[in-house]
Amino acid sequence: MALELHWTDSEDIAIELCDKFPNQNPLEVRFTDLHRKVIELAGFADDPMASNEGKLEAIQMAWHDEWQDRQ
Repeated sequence: MALELHWTDSEDIAIELCDKFPNQNPLEVRFTDLHRKVIELAGFADDPMASNEGKLEAIQMAWHDEWQDRQ
């Protein structure tokens, strides 16, 4: 992956999460676990402490949309 991911890249993060966890319902993931999954992505290049509830929610909703599209 050539992309650098940042907290505001919710759509790109969602695609990466869907690729890495294809069977995971995103709505069943706690924000603490979502935070860990995001910062562990290969292309993640942002400050791990710069997340907040709004950013995590945007990622979760984008991930859910992507996950539903693949079902």
